[in-house]
Amino acid sequence: MTVLNYHHLRYFWAVAHDGNLTRTAKRLNLSQSALSVQIRKLEARLGHQLFERRGRHLHLTEAGRIALDHADAIFATGDELLATLRDVGTKRQALRVGALATLSRNFQLAFLRPILGRTDVELILRSGSAPELLRSLEAHTLDVALINQVPPRDALTPFVAHRIAEQPVSLVGTPKRLGRKKSSLSDCLRTHPIILPTPDSGIRVGFDVLVERLGIRPQIAAEVEDMAMMRLLARNDVGLAVLPRIVGLDEIQEGMLVEAHQLPGISETFYAVTMKRRFPNPLVRALLHPEMGSNIEQK
Repeated sequence: MTVLNYHHLRYFWAVAHDGNLTRTAKRLNLSQSALSVQIRKLEARLGHQLFERRGRHLHLTEAGRIALDHADAIFATGDELLATLRDVGTKRQALRVGALATLSRNFQLAFLRPILGRTDVELILRSGSAPELLRSLEAHTLDVALINQVPPRDALTPFVAHRIAEQPVSLVGTPKRLGRKKSSLSDCLRTHPIILPTPDSGIRVGFDVLVERLGIRPQIAAEVEDMAMMRLLARNDVGLAVLPRIVGLDEIQEGMLVEAHQLPGISETFYAVTMKRRFPNPLVRALLHPEMGSNIEQK
């Protein structure tokens, strides 16, 4: 029976991700020749060359790419085992949540409310871009990621996207700008500068379709990726902002912003993304209870 040496596999895995034999050897406190021997032994065991050298750089062969995919899965499973069993028998259980850096803080609080204040839960919050969050899910350093688009999925990265809320998008501005007499949506779009999300946003795509249908070319005051910054610009009366209502909820309730119009046909959908795991964190299941979605939508 052919037995795989996992020490050899880990050395290969480290070099494959680093792309540089000398740098990896230094990081692992090995000589370059010793590391090369370990990889050659793995190649002999597998019966295939895993790297080809082009100049000073190592590049994976087709067999190397297959081996790396399997090594990623193997070592991710090991990390999952350590992370899962580390919390067994402890008084407090950790929940690792990631969220888009631009995602509404009000939405995040609404999602996390069922566990906030629990003395038996240690909540760890991280933010980043969607690709960063998905990589952390794959590496099992996050239990759940909050994003606003369905992630790509294939057999090697079995993401599960739970649709947890859909928020209407509104045109909001200061009471001073909007005045007491309510103008029509078309008049608002024609007469006020507009603060918009960046063109790669789903909200922006919907907005562009809306103004095209209305035959309006709005004056764009700013294009902003961060919704919190859009809200601040609206508060400072730079223009009317195109925002999910939940983003400006606090300001609307306090009278600093007014919801002029809901934008027809435009909404933002929020997803809680998890990975298929043998040992899912039970706290995630509590957050994904069916009643949670309706609670958020009522906010």
